[in-house]
Amino acid sequence: MHVLSDDKRMPSQLTIKRPVEIEGVGLHTAVPARLKLLPAPADTGIVFRRVDLDNFEIEAHVRNVARVSYATSLMKRGVLLSTTEHLLAALYSCGVDNVYAEIDALELPILDGSSQPFIDLLNQAGLRQLRRRRRYLRVIKPLELSEGDRRIGIYPADEFRVHCFVDYQHQAIGPQTIEMTVDRESFSNELAPARTFGFVKDFLGLQEMGLIRGGSLANAIVLDDTSVLNGPLRFPDEFGRHKALDLIGDLALVGRPLQALIVAHRAGHALHTQLVTRLLEDHSLWTETTEHRAPAMPSFSSSISVTASSQS
Repeated sequence: MHVLSDDKRMPSQLTIKRPVEIEGVGLHTAVPARLKLLPAPADTGIVFRRVDLDNFEIEAHVRNVARVSYATSLMKRGVLLSTTEHLLAALYSCGVDNVYAEIDALELPILDGSSQPFIDLLNQAGLRQLRRRRRYLRVIKPLELSEGDRRIGIYPADEFRVHCFVDYQHQAIGPQTIEMTVDRESFSNELAPARTFGFVKDFLGLQEMGLIRGGSLANAIVLDDTSVLNGPLRFPDEFGRHKALDLIGDLALVGRPLQALIVAHRAGHALHTQLVTRLLEDHSLWTETTEHRAPAMPSFSSSISVTASSQS
């Protein structure tokens, strides 16, 4: 018989206590969507249900990744679900192992462009322990990938930790580095409020590709060639924080909580999901464990160039 764990070294799986829902429009489709989160039993994982398509289920797993250009999309047997990363980042960071996410459209709502509305939703839902041990994926050997000047690697560590570097060669952004141990508190305080962003010079091309039809000044930071058009920023390094948020959302597609350090240098959705795929394919790189180890390093650190900081 499985019992609830009071030992912090061997935590139990979590789901939510009660159903909660939220609605908004899709960033790329501009289609209204209603999202409802429901409790799920142990070992379910995070499972999306397209309620507009007879409750068709799509597991939040890298095997179902479809497109990863400007958002992370999942597809199973021809059924698509787009822009999953902001919700997945919130669920994964808050330790929600099992949940059904019902959605009545092909894209999740963008809301304010951050994960904060999903954190608020989880606070409404509450969390509940299940009678099953949480199973971690502990990385025991490094794996590194690169494409030109973009790099990503995953390395052994006692906790789930990310190191994310961005540099957009824009005077309102500049080089930014985020490093943190990821848990419910650090994510909620340091990353969840950070919004997605875009550049005016890219908008026409993206719209011609059928993207960002639902984008607005209310759900993204917008920059022209020199400055932020709809400030103030929520953080001086909000851009780097949002890229770390996106990274965590894509890492959720591992399907298990990670014990590893992930270092991303100018990486994006494609490299993130390639890393997850390669990691799961090579069983010599990791082992499963039910033991949780306490963080050995400070929870959060950030650096930002003097130029970017002075112009934010």
